Amino acid sequence: MSRPVRNRKICNPPQMAGFKPFGMPMCEIKSVKLQYDEFESIKLVSYEDLPQDLAAQKMDISRPTLTRIYNSALKKIAKAFVECLAIEIEGGNVEFEKEWFKCNKCFKLIEGLENHIQCKDCKTYGNKELIKINPDMLE
Repeated sequence: MSRPVRNRKICNPPQMAGFKPFGMPMCEIKSVKLQYDEFESIKLVSYEDLPQDLAAQKMDISRPTLTRIYNSALKKIAKAFVECLAIEIEGGNVEFEKEWFKCNKCFKLIEGLENHIQCKDCKTYGNKELIKINPDMLE
């Protein structure tokens, strides 16, 4: 029997839902799914230049696990570039440090309901347009 997969800690979700090849209509291209933990590993190691052992500590996983996640992310990104695939960022065994919402109209990220201010760009009233990003924290 295999060990259960532990949730990986993520500071905050990405601001975008993904990427698509420039100059191609979305209806004509396939996509590859990049999980939140894969995105976080790329952010910590490649963008923030953290050593893998420190990045693993931040995500509350072992260094070999981080390496596997990171290599999987690189392979998916390379496949998307070479094969002209869109990248969708979603899902995975993750645990956010805080409760996160996204406005369904303007796609702005909101850290907790108490920080929600009516958006001047989309004129959202109340919380009816907010989508909970981390479903593991449902009331």
